[in-house]
Amino acid sequence: MTGGPAPQPATPPSAPPAPRRAGADRLIALFLFGVVAFNPPLLRVFGAGDTLLGLPLLYVYALGVWGGVIALSAVLLERRGR
Repeated sequence: MTGGPAPQPATPPSAPPAPRRAGADRLIALFLFGVVAFNPPLLRVFGAGDTLLGLPLLYVYALGVWGGVIALSAVLLERRGR
């Protein structure tokens, strides 16, 4: 018996991590956009009391951004499903 270390079995190389799809990155970016868009300091800018077509500008801004985020997320998720 030789006193050397026992040979280690060859381990198969581990598979590289799966690359993240661009759709996931776009959804994260859309989420971050929503966080920034509904940040209270930015909402105060639009809540100054101005109106657009008789509607308070804050309402127009909030509903427009909210609808835009929903529409963009729907487009991104539909693309991702294909």
